[in-house]
Amino acid sequence: MKEKIERALFEVRPYIEYYEELKRKVEEISSKAQDEVSFVKSLEEEIRNSQEPFKTDLRIFLQKFSSL
Repeated sequence: MKEKIERALFEVRPYIEYYEELKRKVEEISSKAQDEVSFVKSLEEEIRNSQEPFKTDLRIFLQKFSSL
């Protein structure tokens, strides 16, 4: 899963406004997730609790991660 996260982060970087914050949040969530399903659920929860424009950054990342 780590490689998939790194690839998604690399591919979305040009479209992200707060890349460093996104990277920190994604790494934090992935360190707590046991598997990909729990990672995606935690990411979706973070999206619900976030404010724009960071919410959009999270959505872009999730869309790319899910498509890999």
